[in-house]
Amino acid sequence: MVYKMETQKQFPQTFSFEFFPPRTAEGVSKLKAVRKKLSLLQPKYFSVTFGAGGSTQQGTLDTVVDIQKAGFAAAPHISCIGTSKQTITELLKTYKDNGIKHLVALRGDIPSGAGNLSDGDFTYANELVTFIREQHNDDFYIEVAAYPEFHPQSLNAKVDLDNFKRKVDAGADSALTQYFFNPDAYFRFIDDCEKRNINIPIVPGIMPITNYTQLARFSDMCGAEIPRWIRKRLENFADDKESLKAFGEDVITELCHKLLEAGSPGLHFYTLNQADTSTAIWNNLGL
Repeated sequence: MVYKMETQKQFPQTFSFEFFPPRTAEGVSKLKAVRKKLSLLQPKYFSVTFGAGGSTQQGTLDTVVDIQKAGFAAAPHISCIGTSKQTITELLKTYKDNGIKHLVALRGDIPSGAGNLSDGDFTYANELVTFIREQHNDDFYIEVAAYPEFHPQSLNAKVDLDNFKRKVDAGADSALTQYFFNPDAYFRFIDDCEKRNINIPIVPGIMPITNYTQLARFSDMCGAEIPRWIRKRLENFADDKESLKAFGEDVITELCHKLLEAGSPGLHFYTLNQADTSTAIWNNLGL
């Protein structure tokens, strides 16, 4: 039996890819090559991450402006933790002046060694969404984060869903999820959202599997569960990169197939500035 998401399948399917801003000239050159490959798949947009406490602000700006100049839609992440309203005001003006109309609004990570959540004019992402709407009305399309397996800092599932609804009620147009490997986590999350009358596209975040050590570290930090059967298989491959790559492509292709078949409103790939694995999964799906 195929699970069907009535609220989500009403939305058009959109596909997108996420980058992080490169820190070197070599990285910039490499990312342009990656972007060129992925642009052949005609995604709706490319998003660009934003470092903790705005640590990559200039790199994020440079990257999205470069993407826009190349003729593609770009969506910068914008985080608010430890940030002043004046800083956000200036950043929004810069993005608007450069033709950026799509934002991914986040609370953001707390920089290591920084103070508590009250340092700055914002504490949570819903406050940032509210501020953007107050300052710019509908000038920007705003996406927010969603957590099918719940944010690692949430007290419980109810609190996490209540926080998500606050972002939606503040004016979010759609959401991107943290990556996951269990589709049932996403399906149950959508069910819970429907019960709270949340009716926006919630696009699954997809993490290609290319490096087990890196994936395990990321997952432990963000609270994404790697199912035991996947973890054990990945551990077994050890340094056999080709077998790991083939297994990873199969697992993620099957995940994406189940999500799309159930009515997912698209997919958002966390590329880690790589093109080949995302492209292989894309082709496996026949997109």
